[in-house]
Amino acid sequence: MNSAPAAVIERAGVPNLDCDPFSDKFLENPYPYHDQIREAGPLVWLSRYGIWATARHDEASEVLKDYKRFCSSAGVGIANFKTEKPFCPPSLLIEADPPEHTRARNVMGHALSQKNISALQEKFEADAVAIIDAALEKGDIDGMDDIAIAYPIKVFPDVVGLGSEGRENLLIYGNQIFNIFGPPNRLFKGALEKIPNASAWVTEHCKRDVLAQGSIGQIIYEGAEAGDVSPDEAGLLVRSLLSAGVDTTVSGIGNMLNLFAQNPDQWALLRSDPSLINFAFEEAIRVEGPVQTFFRTSAMATELSGVPVGDNEKLVLFLGGANRDPRRWDDPDRFDIARKPSGHLAWGNGVHRCVGMRITQMEAEAILKAMLARIELIEPTGPAKIRLNNTLRVLDSLPLRLTGV
Repeated sequence: MNSAPAAVIERAGVPNLDCDPFSDKFLENPYPYHDQIREAGPLVWLSRYGIWATARHDEASEVLKDYKRFCSSAGVGIANFKTEKPFCPPSLLIEADPPEHTRARNVMGHALSQKNISALQEKFEADAVAIIDAALEKGDIDGMDDIAIAYPIKVFPDVVGLGSEGRENLLIYGNQIFNIFGPPNRLFKGALEKIPNASAWVTEHCKRDVLAQGSIGQIIYEGAEAGDVSPDEAGLLVRSLLSAGVDTTVSGIGNMLNLFAQNPDQWALLRSDPSLINFAFEEAIRVEGPVQTFFRTSAMATELSGVPVGDNEKLVLFLGGANRDPRRWDDPDRFDIARKPSGHLAWGNGVHRCVGMRITQMEAEAILKAMLARIELIEPTGPAKIRLNNTLRVLDSLPLRLTGV
């Protein structure tokens, strides 16, 4: 891993910062650090790790969109696959560039076509009603366990075609995958210890013969029959879909619930104008994005906003900071569901923009629709607790009280 101390690696003419974006203090509350990084310059040098960083919207967007200059195939974590062996098979979706990425993206795009996704809406809404009814009956709940985890762990594996037993392994697997995008800190080391068992379970349950007929997982395997990907690659695509599609949705829904609990005026506004449902979730993931950081690697000597970047150098994009950039957003730290948050980077950008975006949006919209019909008040009954992760912004617990209409 790149871990040279500040005394060894410095860059003349650009801001050099010694903050550690993977420390507990930073992960617990990253936003003051994002402000520091963003205001230091369009591109800064993090001396502790010998990497570039930006927390500005325009620069992060430019990097995400230009895969020829800033590649994903060298890894979207701090490890550089050009010089280091990956800890697990690279994702064909997020850790590949065209043309390899295009093959996988086409298969996934077919499986997640509008026709296939639209057919899921009735099921999503029915499952959301059941989850919210059960939570409302309890009254005092853990918003994570009772809604943010309970709902995605039900609907998304159903869509992919998994059986009902052992789904908790998906949460373990996804959490650890996102941890190993960071440096070898305690979170990374804990991931390496826990991931083998969960990974073995996921691998076994992503095989074609155990997936439900007609499921999204089966459609992905049909891509292997068409010759677009190999059977092994199809299995990796199903794994990628599960690792990216559960934890990020859990995070997004949990963060949204917490934002509404902390901002009762915004819940009252949504109840008075349900047409804001689509904006509500997008604004929530702008303010508290599930994926806080992603890396790219320079594929050539280039520049970004006038700052020279050498070939094969790592850049960390603070997406959570970019989405609160005052150059792009008015009053950016405020949760405002009347805002039109188009252009936020929580879904990424360019050819690697989240392929499962519409599924997650449908899940969040179904939950909100069920809540609006049943819940008048969402109140915190204690402080939310963060689950530290090298990449994700996700809550571990969220004590809430729900009051019915």
